[in-house]
Amino acid sequence: MLKNKVALVTGASSGIGYATSVALSRAGAHVAVGARRLERLKDLEKEISDFQGAEILIHNLDVTDRANCNSFVDAAVKKWGTVDILVNNAGLMPLSFFKNNKYDEWEQMIDVNLKGVIYCTSAVIPHMLHKDSGHIVNLSSVAGRQVFAGGTVYCATKYAITAFSEGLRIEFSPKSKIRVTCIEPGVVSTELLETITDESMSRFIEASKKMEALQAQDIADAIMYAVQAPLHVNVNEILIRPTQQVL
Repeated sequence: MLKNKVALVTGASSGIGYATSVALSRAGAHVAVGARRLERLKDLEKEISDFQGAEILIHNLDVTDRANCNSFVDAAVKKWGTVDILVNNAGLMPLSFFKNNKYDEWEQMIDVNLKGVIYCTSAVIPHMLHKDSGHIVNLSSVAGRQVFAGGTVYCATKYAITAFSEGLRIEFSPKSKIRVTCIEPGVVSTELLETITDESMSRFIEASKKMEALQAQDIADAIMYAVQAPLHVNVNEILIRPTQQVL
């Protein structure tokens, strides 16, 4: 179903983005991958290039830069002529208690987790509207449904992504056949915990590490389920938690 489809993945240098890029390539899609760590993308390029018939484009991408997001999409369209799938995966999770005033971290989260998704989506929409088809996959979180202490600003960004996804669906799915899926993972074994600088969050980090967390491949599998569904099926939301996770 994805043979020769063009998929774009942000935050592809590790974790969920990396695993999803590999999965899309294995399914026959051409993949444009973006991230700031270009060396990691070169490793991904080498891995995907080993798949028979797979094509990949790597791009040094900072999703907080709107022009950079546009150039990422333009490069993919120049190479393959279109965009079929966008996976907005880039995100940060520097959790902290609000009283500790982590202003720089708040701004960075808002810029990456929210503005970055909006910028990349706005760049692909004209191409999807032109052909009346496409699929946008946004990575929200359980934190987009459940607020917790230490996650005030992070949860706010993920609630926003959940709302943004529904707004896109209402505007574009019925008339333009652009499907929208919001993926809401629980605790996943990725690098996100390493972005936490607030020492007050040490108990949260310890509890997360003790749990049998989801793996990046588990989330990639959920994304693949959504994008490979028949065209008349719009998988709007997938909430996926580790079995041991309560909230």
